[in-house]
Formats: sequence, C-alpha cells, structure tokens
Amino acid sequence: MFNIFKKVFKRTNEAIKEVAPEKKKKITKDEFEDILLEADVNYELVEKFLEKLSNTINRGEAYNALITVFQYKADWKDDINAKPFVDMIVGVNGAGKTTTMAKLARHHQKDGKSVIFGAADTFRAAAIEQLTRWAKKLDVPIVATQQGHDPSAVVYDTISSAIAKNIDHVLIDTAGRLHTQTNLGEELKKMVRTADKAMTDAPHRKMLILDGTQGSSSINQAKIFNELIGIDGIIITKLDGTAKGGSVLSIADELQMPIYYIGTGEQPDDLIRFKADDYVNTILDGIFI
Repeated sequence: MFNIFKKVFKRTNEAIKEVAPEKKKKITKDEFEDILLEADVNYELVEKFLEKLSNTINRGEAYNALITVFQYKADWKDDINAKPFVDMIVGVNGAGKTTTMAKLARHHQKDGKSVIFGAADTFRAAAIEQLTRWAKKLDVPIVATQQGHDPSAVVYDTISSAIAKNIDHVLIDTAGRLHTQTNLGEELKKMVRTADKAMTDAPHRKMLILDGTQGSSSINQAKIFNELIGIDGIIITKLDGTAKGGSVLSIADELQMPIYYIGTGEQPDDLIRFKADDYVNTILDGIFI
C-alpha cells in the first residue's frame, strides 16, 4: 500500500524536490513553509502548522504536525447494515464521477458483493453512454433512461430493482452541478428525497468526487454540495497526475469529512483506501533523510 502512495504522489514529491533539492535530517521553518506551499497546502493551514513548531524541524515533529489534520471526529458510516447499501455519487463535470463508480463497483465485486448502477445523470447523454459501457465491461446491471428524463425516477427505479433482485450495493450517478445552476441543485435535493421514499434512510452515503488536479480550489465545490444535500465522504481523483498533493491536507482541515478513497489511475482497479499515515509519510519521504 505504501508503495502505491509513493507512486500516486510522485509528482508532488518532484515539486518538493525543486524547492528542497537535498533531503535533510532537519529543516528550517522557512524551508518547511516553502515546501508545503509548493505542494498546494493552503497558506492559512501552513501558518497553523508553523505556529506549533520550533525553528528547526525534524521528521518526527513534522509528522506530528501534519497528522493532526486528520484527527477529527467523522461518521464513517461503516456500521450501516443496509441491503442494498445506497451510495449517491456527486461532483462537478470532469471530476471523474463515472469512472469512480466503475472503480467502486470493482471494489465491491472483489468483496463478493453484487452491484447495480443508476444512470441518474440524465443531463448529459454522454454520461449515460459512458456508464452503460462500464456496466457492460464489469457485468453490472444498470437502470438508465434517455437524456432529459426525470433523474429522480431513475433513482427510485434503481433502488426498487436492487431490493427486488437482492443486490448488495447501489451506485447512483448524478449530473455535475455548479452553484450557479439553482434548478439543478433543487433537482439533486429531490433525488435525495426520492431515494428515501424508495428505501427508508437512503441514500446511506452521499459521496463527493473531487478532482485532485484542482488542488485546494476544490474545497469551495465541496462546501456548496455540502450545503445543498450534506456530504458524507470524499473520494479524490487524479492525484497521480498533479503536483498538488498537499491539497489533501487542506481538504481534510477545511471539510472535516472522511476521505474514503483516492484514485490512482484510469482503470477499474485503480482505487485505494486513503490512509492518513501512509499519505503523510509519503510527503515526508520527499523532505527528510
């Protein structure tokens, strides 16, 4: 697992190397500040770290500072014993929602669980087509309709089908929504209400997909979605293609939500559980001997 983290955050550590070419046993506060900013950690969070550190910092001190970001209380929803367990996948267009759904489906299949897709992004025909292709590739049933049809109807039908067929996991795709699209925001709220009508307490998780290449700027997106429907957890995609890996610290600090997974590539198997300890140590490996 640790080696996978090193691969995912390779570009971030390459960016760190440009600021700090040589690894050391100790670094100064100024060096640590430059490194964190280069990795796209929010300035305010960097200052918070530095307040608690001495003028020279060793690896242990740096680790203790960074790991505190992840020590918040969060409901991981791992104890919900629901069948089907319904995940609603949300996020802006281009963040990787549909591909992440394929990865989640493969993850559940590896655990011997059955999955069904709900193609409730009826805003874009391409989204329905993309998810249908993944469904065929992974041998996953899918409930889909035509572009422009009522996405809430897809939500209801998908959950109802899962109940009838005794399926373990429901993964529902949604349209990418921006805060300027008020009507789409209201539609998303309706989909959540409809899920609860189809099955009490569904969706059990509302999972937000964030594009890692957007760095800390994705935090504003997360806040908007959270205000709309309440987000239960995060999956960060495309971290292997960016030098902004430090933004994970900012995301955790700002949102105080579980980071469930990170994407490590484009294939269905390219999804790993996020582990704060491995993440922090990977970043520090680019700094200290």
